[in-house]
Amino acid sequence: MSGRLTHFDAAGQAHMVDVSDKDVTDRTAVAEGIVIMTQDTLALVRGGTAKKGDVLGIARLAGIMGAKKTADLIPLCHPLPITKVTLDLAVEDALPGVRVTATVKTSGQTGVEMEALTAVTTATLTIYDMLKAAEKGMRIEGIRLLSKTGGKSGGYEAN
Repeated sequence: MSGRLTHFDAAGQAHMVDVSDKDVTDRTAVAEGIVIMTQDTLALVRGGTAKKGDVLGIARLAGIMGAKKTADLIPLCHPLPITKVTLDLAVEDALPGVRVTATVKTSGQTGVEMEALTAVTTATLTIYDMLKAAEKGMRIEGIRLLSKTGGKSGGYEAN
Protein backbone atom coordinates (compact mmCIF):
# COMPACT_ATOMS: atom_id res chain seq x y z
CA MET A 1 0.00 0.00 0.00
CA SER A 2 1.31 3.43 -0.93
CA GLY A 3 0.33 5.02 2.39
CA ARG A 4 -1.88 7.47 0.50
CA LEU A 5 -5.65 7.34 0.68
CA THR A 6 -6.93 7.11 -2.87
CA HIS A 7 -10.18 9.00 -2.31
CA PHE A 8 -8.33 12.27 -1.70
CA ASP A 9 -6.48 14.30 -4.31
CA ALA A 10 -3.12 16.06 -3.78
CA ALA A 11 -4.92 19.03 -2.20
CA GLY A 12 -6.77 16.79 0.26
CA GLN A 13 -10.14 17.12 -1.47
CA ALA A 14 -12.41 14.09 -1.71
CA HIS A 15 -12.83 12.71 -5.23
CA MET A 16 -13.94 9.59 -7.03
CA VAL A 17 -10.91 7.50 -7.99
CA ASP A 18 -10.25 7.29 -11.74
CA VAL A 19 -10.31 3.57 -12.60
CA SER A 20 -10.28 4.01 -16.38
CA ASP A 21 -6.69 2.73 -16.71
CA LYS A 22 -7.29 -0.36 -14.56
CA ASP A 23 -7.65 -3.76 -16.16
CA VAL A 24 -11.04 -5.44 -16.18
CA THR A 25 -10.73 -8.54 -13.99
CA ASP A 26 -13.06 -10.97 -12.29
CA ARG A 27 -13.58 -9.79 -8.73
CA THR A 28 -15.28 -11.35 -5.74
CA ALA A 29 -15.82 -10.14 -2.18
CA VAL A 30 -17.25 -11.99 0.81
CA ALA A 31 -18.43 -10.20 3.96
CA GLU A 32 -20.22 -11.27 7.13
CA GLY A 33 -22.07 -9.91 10.13
CA ILE A 34 -24.21 -11.27 12.94
CA VAL A 35 -27.40 -10.32 14.73
CA ILE A 36 -27.35 -11.40 18.37
CA MET A 37 -30.75 -12.03 19.99
CA THR A 38 -32.38 -14.07 22.72
CA GLN A 39 -33.30 -17.70 22.20
CA ASP A 40 -36.99 -16.69 22.31
CA THR A 41 -36.52 -14.25 19.42
CA LEU A 42 -34.45 -16.78 17.52
CA ALA A 43 -37.33 -19.25 17.90
CA LEU A 44 -39.54 -16.77 15.99
CA VAL A 45 -37.03 -16.80 13.13
CA ARG A 46 -36.69 -20.57 13.13
CA GLY A 47 -40.44 -21.15 13.33
CA GLY A 48 -41.35 -18.51 10.76
CA THR A 49 -43.73 -16.94 13.27
CA ALA A 50 -42.45 -13.35 13.39
CA LYS A 51 -45.30 -10.84 13.00
CA LYS A 52 -43.79 -9.30 9.86
CA GLY A 53 -43.33 -12.64 8.07
CA ASP A 54 -40.38 -14.60 6.67
CA VAL A 55 -37.44 -12.87 8.37
CA LEU A 56 -34.68 -14.71 6.50
CA GLY A 57 -36.34 -14.49 3.08
CA ILE A 58 -37.00 -10.76 3.36
CA ALA A 59 -33.50 -10.11 4.75
CA ARG A 60 -31.97 -12.03 1.83
CA LEU A 61 -33.85 -9.86 -0.67
CA ALA A 62 -32.90 -6.70 1.25
CA GLY A 63 -29.23 -7.70 1.12
CA ILE A 64 -29.39 -8.22 -2.63
CA MET A 65 -31.07 -4.85 -3.06
CA GLY A 66 -28.49 -3.22 -0.78
CA ALA A 67 -25.61 -4.55 -2.87
CA LYS A 68 -27.24 -3.18 -6.02
CA LYS A 69 -27.74 0.28 -4.42
CA THR A 70 -24.27 0.68 -2.90
CA ALA A 71 -23.17 3.46 -5.26
CA ASP A 72 -26.33 5.39 -4.32
CA LEU A 73 -25.50 5.11 -0.59
CA ILE A 74 -21.70 5.47 -0.41
CA PRO A 75 -20.70 8.78 -2.00
CA LEU A 76 -17.42 7.79 -3.71
CA CYS A 77 -18.31 4.24 -4.81
CA HIS A 78 -18.43 3.51 -8.51
CA PRO A 79 -21.66 2.01 -9.88
CA LEU A 80 -20.73 -1.53 -10.88
CA PRO A 81 -22.21 -4.20 -13.14
CA ILE A 82 -22.77 -6.78 -10.40
CA THR A 83 -22.94 -10.25 -11.90
CA LYS A 84 -23.90 -12.20 -8.77
CA VAL A 85 -25.05 -11.59 -5.20
CA THR A 86 -25.72 -14.42 -2.79
CA LEU A 87 -26.64 -14.20 0.88
CA ASP A 88 -26.40 -17.07 3.32
CA LEU A 89 -28.40 -16.52 6.51
CA ALA A 90 -27.62 -19.15 9.13
CA VAL A 91 -29.56 -19.55 12.37
CA GLU A 92 -26.97 -20.29 15.07
CA ASP A 93 -28.04 -21.37 18.55
CA ALA A 94 -24.53 -20.80 19.92
CA LEU A 95 -24.69 -17.04 19.29
CA PRO A 96 -27.75 -17.04 19.69
CA GLY A 97 -28.68 -15.28 16.48
CA VAL A 98 -28.29 -15.16 12.74
CA ARG A 99 -25.00 -15.07 10.82
CA VAL A 100 -25.26 -13.28 7.48
CA THR A 101 -22.65 -13.95 4.78
CA ALA A 102 -22.75 -12.12 1.43
CA THR A 103 -20.80 -12.95 -1.71
CA VAL A 104 -20.71 -10.42 -4.54
CA LYS A 105 -19.11 -10.86 -7.97
CA THR A 106 -18.34 -8.65 -10.94
CA SER A 107 -16.00 -8.32 -13.87
CA GLY A 108 -14.79 -4.77 -13.76
CA GLN A 109 -12.14 -2.19 -13.02
CA THR A 110 -12.78 -1.91 -9.28
CA GLY A 111 -13.71 -4.29 -6.50
CA VAL A 112 -16.98 -5.21 -4.85
CA GLU A 113 -15.95 -5.06 -1.19
CA MET A 114 -18.34 -2.20 -0.46
CA GLU A 115 -21.19 -4.04 -2.17
CA ALA A 116 -20.61 -7.15 -0.03
CA LEU A 117 -20.42 -5.07 3.15
CA THR A 118 -23.56 -3.13 2.18
CA ALA A 119 -25.41 -6.38 1.46
CA VAL A 120 -24.57 -7.68 4.95
CA THR A 121 -25.44 -4.37 6.60
CA THR A 122 -28.79 -4.11 4.81
CA ALA A 123 -29.68 -7.72 5.62
CA THR A 124 -28.77 -7.38 9.32
CA LEU A 125 -30.71 -4.13 9.62
CA THR A 126 -33.70 -5.84 8.01
CA ILE A 127 -33.50 -8.69 10.52
CA TYR A 128 -33.51 -6.12 13.31
CA ASP A 129 -36.45 -4.26 11.77
CA MET A 130 -38.51 -7.40 11.36
CA LEU A 131 -37.89 -8.57 14.94
CA LYS A 132 -37.73 -5.31 16.91
CA ALA A 133 -41.30 -5.73 18.18
CA ALA A 134 -40.14 -8.90 19.94
CA GLU A 135 -36.74 -7.63 21.11
CA LYS A 136 -35.31 -4.14 20.92
CA GLY A 137 -32.02 -5.16 22.58
CA MET A 138 -30.69 -7.19 19.63
CA ARG A 139 -27.11 -6.36 18.61
CA ILE A 140 -25.63 -6.15 15.14
CA GLU A 141 -21.96 -7.08 15.37
CA GLY A 142 -18.87 -8.13 13.52
CA ILE A 143 -19.58 -6.69 10.09
CA ARG A 144 -16.35 -7.25 8.21
CA LEU A 145 -14.75 -8.23 4.94
CA LEU A 146 -13.78 -11.91 4.96
CA SER A 147 -12.08 -12.11 1.58
CA LYS A 148 -11.61 -10.55 -1.82
CA THR A 149 -10.11 -11.67 -5.09
CA GLY A 150 -9.08 -9.88 -8.28
CA GLY A 151 -7.63 -6.52 -9.06
CA LYS A 152 -4.15 -5.02 -8.81
CA SER A 153 -3.87 -5.53 -5.05
CA GLY A 154 -4.65 -9.24 -5.38
CA GLY A 155 -6.40 -11.36 -2.81
CA TYR A 156 -7.23 -10.76 0.83
CA GLU A 157 -8.23 -13.23 3.54
CA ALA A 158 -9.29 -12.11 7.03
CA ASN A 159 -7.61 -13.76 10.00
